[in-house]
Amino acid sequence: QVQLVESGGGSVQAGSSLTLSCAASGSIFSMDSMVWYRQTPGNQRELVAGLLDNGDTHYADSVRGRFSISRDKSRNMVTLQLNNLKPEDTAVYSCSIVGRDYSRVRFVKQGQGTQVTVSS
Repeated sequence: QVQLVESGGGSVQAGSSLTLSCAASGSIFSMDSMVWYRQTPGNQRELVAGLLDNGDTHYADSVRGRFSISRDKSRNMVTLQLNNLKPEDTAVYSCSIVGRDYSRVRFVKQGQGTQVTVSS
């Protein structure tokens, strides 16, 4: 059973930085795609950043140049670096990973999320 746990959220001033981590545990053979989403009350979930196993990345226009997604393959951890934060970045951030376990069975998991609050 694969589980994801996010950490690193908090309350900061505009212009600050945060590092969000998503730790995956369990029977993990591969992590094929890794995505960070964010959501605010009453709004749809927004894809913030994505990373494929081949290294390709994708960023929402609103965060490109400020956020950076990366992974530590040896620790099954995905990180989202948030720089130059703005009040509109306030949201619950969650990670989602698609991969395969050691039986080569595909899994899709999403964490519970971590709150990021940016004040002006």
